[in-house]
Amino acid sequence: MADKPKIRELLDESACAHNKSKQSPCNAPTPGATSGGCAFEGAQISLFPYADAAHLVHGPITCLGASWETRATKTSYPGRDLTQMGFTTDISTSDVVFGGEKKLLSAIDYIMAHYTPEAVFVYATCVTALIGDDIDAVCRHAAEKYGVPMVPVHAPGFVGSKNLGSRIGGEAALAHLIGTKEPETTTPFDINLIGEYNVTGDLWQYSPLLGELGIRILSTLSGDGRIKEIRTAHRARLNVIVCAKSLISLTRKMEERYGIPTISLSFYGKRDTSAGLLAIAEALGDEGLIERTKALIAREEARLDGKLQPYRELFKGKKAVLNTGGNKTWSIASALQDLGIEVVATAVKKATEADRQKARETLGEAGVLMMNPGAEQAKIIDDTGAHLLLAGGRSLYTAIKKGIAFADVNQEKKKSYGGYDGLLNLAEDLKNALENPVFENVARRAPWEK
Repeated sequence: MADKPKIRELLDESACAHNKSKQSPCNAPTPGATSGGCAFEGAQISLFPYADAAHLVHGPITCLGASWETRATKTSYPGRDLTQMGFTTDISTSDVVFGGEKKLLSAIDYIMAHYTPEAVFVYATCVTALIGDDIDAVCRHAAEKYGVPMVPVHAPGFVGSKNLGSRIGGEAALAHLIGTKEPETTTPFDINLIGEYNVTGDLWQYSPLLGELGIRILSTLSGDGRIKEIRTAHRARLNVIVCAKSLISLTRKMEERYGIPTISLSFYGKRDTSAGLLAIAEALGDEGLIERTKALIAREEARLDGKLQPYRELFKGKKAVLNTGGNKTWSIASALQDLGIEVVATAVKKATEADRQKARETLGEAGVLMMNPGAEQAKIIDDTGAHLLLAGGRSLYTAIKKGIAFADVNQEKKKSYGGYDGLLNLAEDLKNALENPVFENVARRAPWEK
């Protein structure tokens, strides 16, 4: 088995152009800065959607409780969805003193006896990393015993941010899964989707369009994914990073090892969905495919424009503030612009340098890139006269205080906003938010208050 991931190399990623011009690497850990998600959470985000694998948290039960079921990562897996099971070794004080390796092996034995997963991901946490439990040795022993992949994930929370943890999750998949199995068949149009987690079914909004074009999704990391498919990912013709720049280390190494080129794109909004479909076709390099893709785009855009016309009348002149993280800082902004809404500010605190640059391009020079959105968004709403706040649930109170409409666009959202039809879902939700009188009414003072 491979050695532990080298954190310094993951921080100073050569494929990230911004590292060359910075004094410190991208996503270098900052003391006390894991409140937005630690490395352990990021690793789970990258790998958790595999429903046919058991996800075993080697640490105190609180680590499981803080990370489990935080996103609606939907799956079509026909068997038992193991993401609905919370597996932990529940490390106690005595385990800290005497070591938790026997407890870990016993937990794997239990999982294999009762659930027979296609793989087991074993996540190190702060406590078990500090006491020095050798999860690599335990995983090696268990893999030999059961003949299925046992994947150690060395992402204890203290090593850094959620973004770094996602990279470590990708490293674990590359070291222990990718390239370990050959596909039954291949096609000239096989692709891997990297960084697509199928949150609220985003993947299902555009995968039928890829299928109609004859483009086969060989594997995903990891939305609606299967372990047997990611093991064959080395035979794809193209890696497609769907927004998540955190996995750029994985795709660079796959290009070096297997010669698989990489493109990065977004499927939020009309423009980005169309550009993404065409980018995939052009990267695969088949003229017939490119022509079919252009025809499909023309058809879908015409269908979408007809359905969006009533919404555009309502959204005319409306302004929005966007407080989310990562790629959504610009991809959701682009989707809002497709609806005719002006995005006056977006939060970039949790975004990579590449995402911040993209956000600047999307919003233009007049748009505000918020580095401290908790403190800035209320003032920006006042200064710009914004009508909408799109954010996570914690920002609902800002919208209530300011008396403007609110929509949840973070991972807790209930609907998909991906692809062409996802833009319709977003339009309907924003229409309902703008027409909902509750936001204006709750901001009013009671009649007896001065």
